[in-house]
Amino acid sequence: MNEPSDALPTGIKSFFGKEYHLLILAALIGILAGAASTVFRWMIDFFSLIFSDKGLLLGLSAGMVMVLMPFMPMLGGLVIGLARHFFPEAVAENGVDRVMEAVVLKKGIIRKRVLSVCALTSSITIGSGGSAGRVGPTVQICSVIGSVFGQMMKLSSERIRIMVGCGAAAGIAATFNAPLAGMIFVMEIILGEFTIHSLSPIIIASVMGTVTGHALEGDEMTFKIPMHEVVNPSEIFFYLLLGILCGVTAYLFTQTYYRSQKFFDEQVNLSVILKPAIGGLIVGLLALLTPQIRGNGFQEMEQVLHGNLFWGMTLALVFTKIIATAVTLGSGGVGGTFAPSLFIGAMVGATFGTAVHGILPEWTASSETYALVGMAALASAVMQAPLTSILILFEMTQDYTIVLPSMVCCIVATYTMRRFTKNSIYVQSLLNRGINIQRGKAITLLSTMFVRDVMTDEVVTIPEEMPFKKILEIVSYSRHLYYPVVNGEGDMVGIISFSDIRDAAQKEGMEETGLARDLATPDVVTLKPNHNLNEALAKFSELDVQQIPVVKVGDSNKVIGLLRRSDVQAVYNREILVNELKA
Repeated sequence: MNEPSDALPTGIKSFFGKEYHLLILAALIGILAGAASTVFRWMIDFFSLIFSDKGLLLGLSAGMVMVLMPFMPMLGGLVIGLARHFFPEAVAENGVDRVMEAVVLKKGIIRKRVLSVCALTSSITIGSGGSAGRVGPTVQICSVIGSVFGQMMKLSSERIRIMVGCGAAAGIAATFNAPLAGMIFVMEIILGEFTIHSLSPIIIASVMGTVTGHALEGDEMTFKIPMHEVVNPSEIFFYLLLGILCGVTAYLFTQTYYRSQKFFDEQVNLSVILKPAIGGLIVGLLALLTPQIRGNGFQEMEQVLHGNLFWGMTLALVFTKIIATAVTLGSGGVGGTFAPSLFIGAMVGATFGTAVHGILPEWTASSETYALVGMAALASAVMQAPLTSILILFEMTQDYTIVLPSMVCCIVATYTMRRFTKNSIYVQSLLNRGINIQRGKAITLLSTMFVRDVMTDEVVTIPEEMPFKKILEIVSYSRHLYYPVVNGEGDMVGIISFSDIRDAAQKEGMEETGLARDLATPDVVTLKPNHNLNEALAKFSELDVQQIPVVKVGDSNKVIGLLRRSDVQAVYNREILVNELKA
């Protein structure tokens, strides 16, 4: 019967008020997540140094370095294989899809061990030369911080989910120096909703993550590139074509990724220790032809954005990066797919831009501009998140002139991808494991259902003059958590929660002198029978309560029922199940 306490220390709570304590937590999580994101980058740099001619290959001749370098991803893969053997459950919890699963199905609960395991295995995979990104692990690491803080403060499941979002937003913001993109990423991908009660703390966390990143590493842009422009209005047609091309390439990338996973799971009959090593060896050999595929590829992306790569090389890198990323992650390496998506998109854009600029040099921008737009477009298609990609591109470059073509290209790429599959790479990864977290249809259906259909008319009201001793008797026989307090005319004048009664019982002298009106909270938030369940669910999330009184239409003082959060959640879960069966 006890409710979640959502408690900060009493002094803080009384000073700032209940409505501010989530923002304080969000700011703290933002600072810690921003620092964690930066430390994770330092870890990648450290292992990149270890697996190089300045580390394990120190002192060897240039020829020996060239011979042994392809084996560095294999060595890193062997370490990951050992981790998968001895800590299988911990390593398996890595990935943005795991964060989404935790938010939807596990009440936002992510275990603490994921932070250290994810940071170590991902940094070794990327640092040793495996083709993977740092963004996915960053989201995972920073989400753990939010989840752990939510659990420590004994927050409700709804607020733990928000804290997970705060951590993820701060991590993205610190990684790309992009607070807006961090916020939108969480709303568009992790939480899948835009509500003011969740938006406010996530904004605070995103800003604090960015500020922390600035303090630790400076406020430079992710990519230092020249300004770009649309040369001719008719050039927008070529960005439409680029969007289609990026959408098709995104589908090729995701399908190669899934098939690689399936191949290593079902066809490679080796110990789990050896599979990542085999994948690393394949990547190392591919890197002999195109060394740019090693690691997360940010330096190589900056090269192509300055026009320093030949079009033949950019074309080759499209395919070798797809294969290298699929093999790295499919064989058991740990890392993200977002940075590889940016990399592949940049190469697609550069190749396409070289072609159109060569044909129509007076009408089109240089290949660098198309590479920049291609980055956002392909990532948008892979994640099915155009708004996040557009904002990340803008905040990474601070180049407003590129926003218009990127908007067109991202939308076209996303919808081209949807011609093949409606799911993002994260959602599809969950579906491949038999987990369906699609919620959009259920939320829409909740908008057509009303409070009157779900509420109970079994309401226990308490007269305002009732002594505390009598209240305790009533509560001991009731299953309710909230009790409307009424005056002599039956009008509601306040409400008492179970936690109010519990706290009052600990006060000396309350049984002898306390009355219902002394305990009641006067400002009562209510629902009406004609409110839809989506509105009701939003109020439950905003207030973080378990029951809300339902009042008569036209008379907000007459209580006619109670709506339980659990009943709305049951309807919500039923609609999800119905939609899954229809899918």
